[in-house]
Amino acid sequence: MEDRKPDYENWSHGSLLRRVGELEWELKEQAARFETSSSSSSSSSILKVPPHPKPSRTSRIFDPSKYSTRLIALKFAYLGQRYNGFEYHKNNKTPLPTVEEAFWTALSKAKLIFPVGKEGLKVGEVNWEGCGYSKCGRTDKGVSAFGQVVGIRVRSNRPVGRDKDLKYSLENGGCHIEKEEVHSSDAQAIKMASDNVSYSSPPYDDPNDEPTTPRDPIPLDPIPFDPIKGEIPYPQILNRILPEDVRILAWCPSPPLDFSARFSCKERRYRYFFTQPAFAPTPGSTGLLGSGGDGRARRREGWLDIPAMREAAKAFEGSHDFRNFCKIDPGKQITNFERRIFFADIEEVDPRNAPVGYVGRPGFGPFESSTSPLSNPPEDSRDDEMATPRIYTFTVYGSAFLWHQVRSMVAILFLIGQGLEQPSLVSALLDIKANPTRPMYEMATDAPLVLWDCIFPQEGSESRGDALEWIYVGDDRMAESGKTLGSTVGDGKFGTGGVVDDVWKVWRKRKIDEILAGMLLDVAIGQGNEEGSGVVKTKSQRVFDGGNSPSMKGTYVPVLNRSRTESVEVVNERYIAKKRLLDEGLEGPAFRHVVLNREEGNE
Repeated sequence: MEDRKPDYENWSHGSLLRRVGELEWELKEQAARFETSSSSSSSSSILKVPPHPKPSRTSRIFDPSKYSTRLIALKFAYLGQRYNGFEYHKNNKTPLPTVEEAFWTALSKAKLIFPVGKEGLKVGEVNWEGCGYSKCGRTDKGVSAFGQVVGIRVRSNRPVGRDKDLKYSLENGGCHIEKEEVHSSDAQAIKMASDNVSYSSPPYDDPNDEPTTPRDPIPLDPIPFDPIKGEIPYPQILNRILPEDVRILAWCPSPPLDFSARFSCKERRYRYFFTQPAFAPTPGSTGLLGSGGDGRARRREGWLDIPAMREAAKAFEGSHDFRNFCKIDPGKQITNFERRIFFADIEEVDPRNAPVGYVGRPGFGPFESSTSPLSNPPEDSRDDEMATPRIYTFTVYGSAFLWHQVRSMVAILFLIGQGLEQPSLVSALLDIKANPTRPMYEMATDAPLVLWDCIFPQEGSESRGDALEWIYVGDDRMAESGKTLGSTVGDGKFGTGGVVDDVWKVWRKRKIDEILAGMLLDVAIGQGNEEGSGVVKTKSQRVFDGGNSPSMKGTYVPVLNRSRTESVEVVNERYIAKKRLLDEGLEGPAFRHVVLNREEGNE
């Protein structure tokens, strides 16, 4: 007679509970008997079944040939103080990492690039070969950027076709897109983005920073694909890997096929930040400058003459030879120093709008209906009396810039702002016939300088507007692609892991440092004598260069009366002569310090 299994489906709830209790009791009794049994060896073999060995974890081999690639542009920002500039130099070990190293590491970890010839690379060595890589600005050590742009060929979500011999129309650039799948406003971007999708790997040779034309894509079978919403969320992925002070802000799915971040950029914009006063003013008569004999009130040391700086800045506008406002790099053998400046001015940063002024906008206030975090905002006072230091920028837009050009321009403006030079000095230094060689003066410090934006106008157009279509973090289409990373990722702008939250943490840490240092200044001022009667007047001139404190320069010598550097022609010829001797193996000890083929950044 067969044993029938109990039909638990028809049991009542109480019966099931009792049965569970019985089974638990029986199990405990059976375990106790086995533990006390003299034949534990046989019983233990039943109870203690050896666990199955875990299979050894093998690293997954990433096969680039299984993925399509596409040319895109990335716009990103970084705070430059922790970096040795943007550009990575092979065989040139620097005390700090470069931004380019961090960028390359993130792209490599995310398996977004497939460089060729990487087998012999050392740990941390950067290799862009085969990636179609180009960069716009090459900022120096300590300089930041809020609108840096690179072009690069990356892995794409676009499915690789199954039948390479299938013939189909290239009407949509190789991507089959139904009209109902995309918004009408996305049509042009999708068409251009589709044109940049390629299906062979790697599709590019090393561009060597020169514009190149890619090979035609290999036609594969059409698979429905939205090259924006269906694409890899590049900003979200990279921002998960990059350091907290380097953030991807946007990507462009549709750069021209011959796009070069360096050569396609027709305008670069810089901003150099400084405070007013520039450094701590000294109270009393000791801190006053000049004799006051011209009838005007004597200016106190530390305060800058903003109108005079603004007048001088306007003299930079137009096309000029800027050899007296740069550092000559003989390795490049530059002979043309003419550059065009579209705009130059001294601008005040409105404290109501920046920094972090967005918290005063509707939607960011303390309550649901708040239009401002302040219920009774103070009236704006625009007179010369002020409660806290103001922030200004030297803002300059130009077609291109020479090495250290912006920092040299700012250094002269600071001398004018301190009353040590007249605004006419700018025009005098731009007059190459009157001043063919550069007077010796120190350029402004690096930290306050920011590459603010890079502009890519329509080819052949006289408009200076940016023609690239940028998909910024926060775009609805970014939220669609971000869903592939999980429900908490979203559009990559707000919330955990978003750009705003990440940068807020960086800002707040440094803001607290600023607040505490400022409060300490107030404490120090409020103790003891506030009149400054005990200050000893120094004969050494204090000169502001954009740093945290002025430099002591002794007796001030006007710029046009100083010693001059050698002419461009002499510097270039000496370099060629030294290089020739090195190439011929005839160099002596005097030449061994020369570093050849050095490639430096713009600013």
